[in-house]
Amino acid sequence: MKGIRRKSVLLLVVGLACAWPYRALAHSAEELVGTSWQLVKFQGGDDKALVPQDRSKYTVAFAKGGVSVRIDCNRGHGTWKSAGPNQLEFGPMTLTGAMCPAAEVSDRLAKDWGYVRSYVLKDGHLFLSLMADGGTYEFEPAADAAIGDSQ
Repeated sequence: MKGIRRKSVLLLVVGLACAWPYRALAHSAEELVGTSWQLVKFQGGDDKALVPQDRSKYTVAFAKGGVSVRIDCNRGHGTWKSAGPNQLEFGPMTLTGAMCPAAEVSDRLAKDWGYVRSYVLKDGHLFLSLMADGGTYEFEPAADAAIGDSQ
């Protein structure tokens, strides 16, 4: 009986130890709340890179459950959620319809918004990855915290 009890206790301890980091990570997307980012580049799954001429015109700011964006001369708001560690999905975004100068990165970002499925924070940068290896957006911390409302 002692041997069985010891094995049971050992299995319970090992099981809890293994599960602990995953439980802690399940809420890790909360670390995005209150952060603001500006676009460095988009790296496509086909290795094509798009770099904005002015990083401050492509921004995202996270609030609890909400997000504010700037895509060139347009502003928008939407929602976001995370179902687990490093998972991220954006809901529908309302975006102003100003006629900005043509820019491939503007068209791409607005089109890709609903296809973001994961994120990684690495070396102080935020990487948003699209589903099906569609590419990755790299952001750096933004200088302006009032991203969605500033001109």
